[in-house]
Amino acid sequence: MEISKLFFIVFFKKTPLRKIGKDRLESVKFRCLLTRKSLFLRSINLLKLQITTIWQNLKAFLGPGALVAVGYMDPGNWITSVVGGASYKYSLLFVILISSIIAMQLQQMAGKLGIVTRMDLAQATAHHAPKWLRYSLWVILELALMATDLAEVLGSAIALNLLFKIPIMVAILLTVLDVFLLLLLMKFGFKKIEAVVTTLILTILGIFTYLVALSNPNIQGIFGGYLPTSTLFETPLPGHESQLTLALGIVGATVMPHNLYLHSSLSQTRKINHKDKKDVRKAVRFMTWDSNLQLSLAFIVNSLLLILGASLFFGHASEISAFSQMYNALQDSKIAGAIASSTLSTLFALALLASGQNSTITGTLTGQIVMEGFLHLKLPQWIIRIGTRIFALLPVIIVAVLFGHQEKTLDQLLVYSQVFLSIALPFSIFPLIYLTSKKSLMGEFTNAKWNTILGYAVSIILTILNIKLLFDIFKSGFEVKSRHREDW
Repeated sequence: MEISKLFFIVFFKKTPLRKIGKDRLESVKFRCLLTRKSLFLRSINLLKLQITTIWQNLKAFLGPGALVAVGYMDPGNWITSVVGGASYKYSLLFVILISSIIAMQLQQMAGKLGIVTRMDLAQATAHHAPKWLRYSLWVILELALMATDLAEVLGSAIALNLLFKIPIMVAILLTVLDVFLLLLLMKFGFKKIEAVVTTLILTILGIFTYLVALSNPNIQGIFGGYLPTSTLFETPLPGHESQLTLALGIVGATVMPHNLYLHSSLSQTRKINHKDKKDVRKAVRFMTWDSNLQLSLAFIVNSLLLILGASLFFGHASEISAFSQMYNALQDSKIAGAIASSTLSTLFALALLASGQNSTITGTLTGQIVMEGFLHLKLPQWIIRIGTRIFALLPVIIVAVLFGHQEKTLDQLLVYSQVFLSIALPFSIFPLIYLTSKKSLMGEFTNAKWNTILGYAVSIILTILNIKLLFDIFKSGFEVKSRHREDW
């Protein structure tokens, strides 16, 4: 009131300031300062309240993204990324970057599908696809899950073999126990599984950050590696996999089909009022934040794997194409240099075990989601989990029986299992984009047109590259057979 009176006296009565009492002026100045201070404090408090509200909402939705991110840093990534770095230095980093961006786009669609429709991708596909297509997609996905399990189980088994000298076959059978661990954790609630998985992710991240820091990488080379290059289609170096094979292996290992089904189911584990569109919008927004945050961690881990291969093992690609070879190389001063030690090897094996166990837990969950969604099975969860685990383990056991004494052959199979995942990926992407672009199903949450076009473009490009890759694999196989005939 005093301020408005003073304003009236000076500007309307044209009274000079010198004629207004000094005390009165000081009083008004003091009140102005108080007003400014109170406004500033109110702004700070409002900002604190907004940050607290955002954090509380984000914290409520944090977790599913961690379970999804596990699939983007499983043992299958290790061979392709480390061998990629050891063969072509930092040039394949841009493939990891592009794969991670594609993953963020697709996982957001998958999570949104689950929240909006309250169906996972398997249920939605089964509901909208004709019977022949439904069963065809189920068979392809089951083969993709087997390829995923091949990487995860062999990774865990090899880690147990390296750490405790347990025979590979026994170690593979021990991985069945993760089903019982999962059943036990489920009794304590889904948050406990998310906490265990997050802890293992941070363990992997910490170990590889330490290993890369010791390897003294070329920072300029790293930043240059994130820029696309045409060398992807060049003829491979003698004794090396082609860049395209490794690139598609990285895509298959990074953007994994089963994660789309997993995320569309896990996004439904949070309490959402589906009658309130505002609440659904909030759920979609914070699910996206959670997913992108966790996938950023996976991107860092995958980059660290390739950087480790480039900075520590470049020129030794043929000597580190198996997990045991990497384990031994880390304590071999001829390969790892002055930093070589048994401690580094042990840390590597521990990270491999953590990655394998993390991935087998999420793989088991996905197996259940896929079987229930596509086949409409109505059985107790523990029977479905054990059944899907044993079903997925059969090909791993067959491979171990045939090649158990050839660990390098097992690791080579891991690379090709990731290539198969890349081939199987479009069969999951096309249904996902189609369903999330369907106005009658998604309502106001339908994909933006640019998002749909981009999604289809990615799928088509991947399909074309996969056809080229298959042609190259058959061509190289034919050339090898021709050489054998000539030798005879």
